[in-house]
Amino acid sequence: MPSPQALHDEREAQPQIHHIPSGFSDHFALGFTKLLRLTADTFFAKRYGHRAIVLETVAAVPGMVGAMFTHLTCLRWMRDDEGWIRTLMEEAENERMHLMTFIEIAKPTWFERMVILGVQGVFLVGFSILYLLSSRTAHRVVGYFEEEAVISYTMYLKEIDEGRSVNVPAPAIAKHYWQMADDATLRDVVLVVRADEAHHRDVNHGFASQLAGGTIDETKIAPYPAHATDIRVAA
Repeated sequence: MPSPQALHDEREAQPQIHHIPSGFSDHFALGFTKLLRLTADTFFAKRYGHRAIVLETVAAVPGMVGAMFTHLTCLRWMRDDEGWIRTLMEEAENERMHLMTFIEIAKPTWFERMVILGVQGVFLVGFSILYLLSSRTAHRVVGYFEEEAVISYTMYLKEIDEGRSVNVPAPAIAKHYWQMADDATLRDVVLVVRADEAHHRDVNHGFASQLAGGTIDETKIAPYPAHATDIRVAA
């Protein structure tokens, strides 16, 4: 088990930052997120590996939707995207790699695969409509989603540290993607995934604030763990 100092350093590195809602858009985004959180808690309880598999399939949708609509908007108005498209595409790919990693750790059941098909389809349509109606609200929803993800992965770490979840070796795909040591474990994977989610949290809250007329403070965006440029893993 990590030392008390190591646990303290981890908490300091990934603080539980919360964006205080302001106005109807933010309150709607927070309320919607809390509803989905309640649903996930009811369905999965503390089966964090299986929770990650289902939720990461949903988490990979907003980045792709946002990138597509931003791309089309920039084409239509013939303006620069200011780096948004690449950022959102990277977010979508990163969330997909979370999924590919946790599939190796917690094998999804046939029922969970059916849930994924239904949930992803409904969420894709719903989020696309929301993005068209209010991209600010859509990004705020993702920001709040990621806040909850950071909390969930922090709870997952606690389960591992207290021995309720086995700290198995990290899958090869995770070690390659995050450039981890050969002896990396599930605990190391959860740490880098949590850091990814913290970064997405800050970026999307920043995008929502910028769309509301504010600015993005780059100094307040959580650092992103290093990723491999080639995500393919040799068999």
